[in-house]
Amino acid sequence: MTDPTRDLLPEGLEDRLPQGAAAAARVERAALAKMDSWGYDYVRPPLIEFERSMAERMHGFATRQMFRFVDPKSLRTLALRSDITGQVARIGATRLAGRPRPLRLCYAGQVVRIAGDALDPRREALQLGAELIGSDTAPAAAEIVELAIASLEAMGATGISVDFTLPDLVDTLAAEEFPLDAGQVAAVRRELDAKDAGALAEAGGAAYLPLLYAAGPFDQAIGQLSAIDARGALASRIAGVRQIAERVGHRARLTLDPSERHGFEYQSWFGFTIYADGVRGTLGRGGTYRIGGSDEPATGFSLYPEHLVDALKADAPSRSAVFLPLGHDREAARKLRAEGRRTVAALSEADDPVALGCTHRLEGREARAL
Repeated sequence: MTDPTRDLLPEGLEDRLPQGAAAAARVERAALAKMDSWGYDYVRPPLIEFERSMAERMHGFATRQMFRFVDPKSLRTLALRSDITGQVARIGATRLAGRPRPLRLCYAGQVVRIAGDALDPRREALQLGAELIGSDTAPAAAEIVELAIASLEAMGATGISVDFTLPDLVDTLAAEEFPLDAGQVAAVRRELDAKDAGALAEAGGAAYLPLLYAAGPFDQAIGQLSAIDARGALASRIAGVRQIAERVGHRARLTLDPSERHGFEYQSWFGFTIYADGVRGTLGRGGTYRIGGSDEPATGFSLYPEHLVDALKADAPSRSAVFLPLGHDREAARKLRAEGRRTVAALSEADDPVALGCTHRLEGREARAL
């Protein structure tokens, strides 16, 4: 008796069939071409590295989502990457340490995590991104946000919106404007992220309650945040975010949620999340950070376009193909392929061009519509 489960894939993994695989390839090519046009050089780190190296290059990066196993050669723990950012940071800090700064690098590849989540059960995903190593200034962040928008537009996304945040907001305010004990900082961060006013007050963060309401459309929210910051502890950050918004505001809808920290565990003063119309969930995140080991400043973004691929593949036009009958003119077929046409060669008289998805048939040296 045949086992009906023998060809099932593990939970959270899937095959990309021709239409979806073609859409994913188009998305990847378009994004990398856009990043290249902005001066970002492509790098390709390996799927597997030593776990310690991955963890140490990004402060706050959790290794619990990575598949880990022992290398039979070195007897050290290896990890299958769940994020490429740290690998690119390693390349910048080691192999390309002598290159002039700022160093612009881009990448694309598959990442795997142990478990998905309620909003996205996938355990394998395509990650695309760019890192600007050597600078975490407002102009660097503005370039990265604009490039993320441009990359998504090149992929086919429309109606893009960007949500800004200030990941180190609580630490900055706790040091001076709204003092907190060291033990209170984590609790206040957690309750702000959860948007729980009652729990925030109980955690000793009553002074932070106005931050819950300094969120929404950018112009309104940044004004509210400025009003809260009476003593100017956030003045440089507010000025930087305004500068970024001025550069990219004409290309996307902008919002601000200054206390949002989910997904920004290793970002420093600035972070952003990016969305698009018709695509479920988050398309990507980015921001400023410090590279572990070298403490070099950097700014970057990562895009996860799987949901965009799903949206695009349904609207992808059918591809034309030229059927090549037995005994066809091989030089004519070669010329068609050189022109970018797709060809399907017959292997027997029984081959049906329509069933094989062809729209044309080579007759002599001409491709004629079926």
